[in-house]
Amino acid sequence: MLTRVDGDAVDATIGAWLADRLCPPPRPRRAVAVDGKTLRGSARDGHQVHLLAALDHHDGAVLAQRQVDGAPGEVPAFQPLLHGLDLAGVVVTADALHTQRDHAAFLVDHGADYLLVVKANQPALHAQLARLPWRQIPVLDRTRDHGHGRIELRSLKVAAVAGLCFPHAAQAIQVIRRVRAPGSRRWRTVTVYAVTSLALGSASPAQLAGWLRGHWRIENRLHWVRDVDFGEDASTARTGSLPRVMASLRNLAVGALRLAGHPNLAAALRHTGRDPARPLAILGLAYR
Repeated sequence: MLTRVDGDAVDATIGAWLADRLCPPPRPRRAVAVDGKTLRGSARDGHQVHLLAALDHHDGAVLAQRQVDGAPGEVPAFQPLLHGLDLAGVVVTADALHTQRDHAAFLVDHGADYLLVVKANQPALHAQLARLPWRQIPVLDRTRDHGHGRIELRSLKVAAVAGLCFPHAAQAIQVIRRVRAPGSRRWRTVTVYAVTSLALGSASPAQLAGWLRGHWRIENRLHWVRDVDFGEDASTARTGSLPRVMASLRNLAVGALRLAGHPNLAAALRHTGRDPARPLAILGLAYR
């Protein structure tokens, strides 16, 4: 049955169910991350299933998902992916692949703001950002992460800008990340630029830094969980819509457990697996 079911209908139903259960107001301003993932064990005729998803930063729920033709297929699928969502007041984060003028105009036209990483695929914009007088701009936010023996220091600067060659751009951001690997005394320094439509004062530097980190953490909050706790990349399901639908059901499990307040999904899966009434209760279903 799962090989023949309509994957778009499954994703739309699961996304709507999770969206109805997001943290109710009052809540922080919503941020949604857009990112793609390849199901590595799903290769058929030399092609792997590639999925583009929209993830709520705060609650960790996948609100929309579409199957696309590899990483290049993410760009034309960006707007259709978000079209059915309520974007009013939402901040959408994405990596450099989606730093596209059409995407920026689409988001602002639908009442959202964007926070987009800028790399070499937008050479003129990247050059403009790199030429800003960052040495004269004070650091507005600092963070330090220490885990698995690795230390990461981040500093963020923000500048109000006008005349950037990008639609609705209001602020430029520079993030300098210094990372020291376990057992090493050397620091690796990476400079990242981003651009946002948020006006000066509409979000604090700490919020901007949090949204950027939140987007990078989609790998840990969703992709890593599906791979490690659910063995997604090891799955060799290849027939019909089965790979995509199984990924959708994993999204449902991850989102439902997070919305139920379980911070450790591995422990939550063990707990719910011991009693058939527990997962049904999380899904709001009666058990008799």
